[in-house]
Amino acid sequence: MNWCVYNLVETNLREVNLKNKILKGTTTVGLKVKDGVVLAADRRASAGVYVAHKYVRKVLYVTDTIGVTTAGSVADIQFVYEILKNIYNYNKISGSGPITVKGLAMYLGTMLSRNKYFPYLVQILLGGYDESGASLYNLDYIGDVTEERYTATGSGSPVAVGVLEDGYREDLTLDEAADLAKRAVFSAIKRDSFTGTGVIVTKLSKNGHEEKEYYIKKNTSIEQ
Repeated sequence: MNWCVYNLVETNLREVNLKNKILKGTTTVGLKVKDGVVLAADRRASAGVYVAHKYVRKVLYVTDTIGVTTAGSVADIQFVYEILKNIYNYNKISGSGPITVKGLAMYLGTMLSRNKYFPYLVQILLGGYDESGASLYNLDYIGDVTEERYTATGSGSPVAVGVLEDGYREDLTLDEAADLAKRAVFSAIKRDSFTGTGVIVTKLSKNGHEEKEYYIKKNTSIEQ
């Protein structure tokens, strides 16, 4: 086989394998409404068909008003999350002023794109509230950045996104958006074996964030 063709095939196969790894193992959702952003994710961590952990946190906070949902390699997620916090704090203390949600998304997208041949295996929803209002971004492991009104990632996303599309309106209140996000992840839990245990839902607004956890018990959800 021609050397160039071989390398092209090898690269394409590698990208397919990486994408399959990214898409397996979780369900995260995000919604943007007038007063803020809602992020939600299940709590199961899987290693292939094995349930590696039942109570993993997949909703993290860069600041009190900016958060992320995480999917992919745990080590890469931890590294990228620390980078986001460092960039925000550096801008804050250097006199440049607080960086916006869009600025964080663009910086992270550039970092992921520059490393796409040896990528960080992450799929991230980044959203929150800043001086420009509410915003939500979806970033994949090769650096694609898309601004979203609502979206879902992970193995349960085909189920979750159907619930989001059916119930999403731009005039939803934060409470209504949080309930929709919870129902979307619960739907994925019922149909996707890689998604499970419960749901963390957070509301991010100009007043900060408010987080709740929900678990399924006897076909009903209970709040803890």
